[in-house]
Amino acid sequence: MERTQGDGEVDHLERPSPLTDKERVMIQDSWGKVYQNCDDVGVAILVRFFVNFPSSKQFFSQFKHIEDAEELEQSSQLRKHARRVMNAINTLVENLDNSDKVASVLKLVAKAHALQHKVEPVYFKILSGVILEVLGEEYPEVVTPEVGAAWTNLLATVYCSITAIYKELGWDKLSTSTG
Repeated sequence: MERTQGDGEVDHLERPSPLTDKERVMIQDSWGKVYQNCDDVGVAILVRFFVNFPSSKQFFSQFKHIEDAEELEQSSQLRKHARRVMNAINTLVENLDNSDKVASVLKLVAKAHALQHKVEPVYFKILSGVILEVLGEEYPEVVTPEVGAAWTNLLATVYCSITAIYKELGWDKLSTSTG
């Protein structure tokens, strides 16, 4: 059962259905084209994330006070994190048919963000939306509505897995807003 948000829209990041074989292929094919520009796409995603959701910058000492998008783009810390994010997504996409590998990657990411960095899990949900926006805008010929729906399902699965790991780790503040 999907949860509806206050505006009546269905929240697809709550209970995703398992990826179909067709969705896996669409995600892997589209990602192959996106990952060719890994650095630029990663920076575009994080700059939009940090500009649109400035509270998310609090976890990054080197640029948490930078407001300007062009300045953010030049931050070496942002560029390094963008590369890590893109590489983690790449590992997930390459291993969509290996649930143990996917679970292992998500556990590492969740543990680091929950225990070391104290990042609220809602930021993964927000970042998922930004990823979908940027991929759709930068690659409209690749990320068709059908491909976008497959990505939505994948990112919902990632978010649900990460929040489950947070709960296992005793994280009790699973808020739904940055509020």
